[in-house]
Parts: sequence; C-alpha cells; structure tokens
Amino acid sequence: MELLLMRIKFIMRGFSARSMRNQRLLPIKIALQAASEGVPIVLLYPGVIYGPGKVTAGNVVAKMLVERFSGRLPGYIGKGNDKFSFSHVDDVVEGHIAAMKKGQIGERYLLTGENASFNQVFDMAAVITNTSKPMVSIPLCVIEAYGWLLVLISRITGKLPFISPPTVHVLRHRWEYSCEKAKMELDYKPRSLREGLAEVLIWLKNLGLVKY
Repeated sequence: MELLLMRIKFIMRGFSARSMRNQRLLPIKIALQAASEGVPIVLLYPGVIYGPGKVTAGNVVAKMLVERFSGRLPGYIGKGNDKFSFSHVDDVVEGHIAAMKKGQIGERYLLTGENASFNQVFDMAAVITNTSKPMVSIPLCVIEAYGWLLVLISRITGKLPFISPPTVHVLRHRWEYSCEKAKMELDYKPRSLREGLAEVLIWLKNLGLVKY
C-alpha cells in the first residue's frame, strides 16, 4: 500500500523557535489522528537539508559556504554552541523511498544525519579545500544586527536576505537528533557530513560560486 508521507523540517528559515514549534505541531496532530483512523501515514522528519541543487535561501549550508568563501562572512558564527543535524538531500530522498516500503503506519522517523555546529562545518570545509580556517568568531548580536540591515535592504531590492534575525534566534539553540530508529527499521544510511560537504563544495566550485 502506498504511504502518504509527511515531511516536516526541523529547521525552517525565517521562523522563531516558538513559531517553528507551533508550525510543526498542528500537522503532526492531524497526521497522527488520521493514522489512528487507518489512513496509511508515516511521518518523516529531516534535519537541515543540504546538497547540490539550487542555491536558495532554503539551502542554508550552501549559502553559508558561498558567504564564507566570498569573504562576506569572515569568521565563525558565534561561539559554536549551536548544533544541527545535517541531512544530505539524496539521503532524505532514499529515506522517503525506504519509508514507503518499510515504514510502519503511524510511526515517526528522523531522517537526520551527523550533528555538528556551523563552526565545525567551516572547519571541515577548510580541511577539504586546503584553505585556512576562520581566525575570528563573530558574536551573534552582530550577526543579528546585520540581519536587520539585510531585511531592510530586501524590502528595497525584493531579494530574500541571506540571514535574518529569526534565523539568528534559531542559531542560539541546539538541534541535535538521532536517526537510530530510521537506521534500524528503514535501513537508513546517512553519509558523513565531510563526504556531503566535499560534494557540495565541488558543485559550488563548478558553478563559480566559490574559489579555492
């Protein structure tokens, strides 16, 4: 039987942590209620999705790397207290396919990946590209002020800001998760963050968006 899949992202750019919780809980309640009534639903929760594709506001890892290698983001983001679970887009796709075949109706699975901070992402990127690591850390309050400026500019240009104050609010929290259940029941096999970043960096380089 074909399963109806509900994808609910942990990290939604542009929402505060409280707003994110509210946005997430309502569809979960509806889905679980439907599952209890026999509707074939499996709930899937990706982490921060990254990978080759389009460089949009939603591809936050790619955007961060572009800003980092262009020099517009000259340092680490805060003190590195943030933690996210990074999910490569291809792994998430495979997880969806596996859930259609092996997922238990009404169950919830985390299609997450390696947990790391964006500071660790920058360090990995530096090692992969044989470039220098950032030398300074930019306080989140400074990044938040920069975000407000970008929001004002976006109202004039019509372009989405690279970073916004609600995004900074998300960066102040930890979003670490385990995908052991998906590994056991769906045979979910997320790649390492280093492997995924290497692929993303080559893709960005080929597009001419980063140089190293």
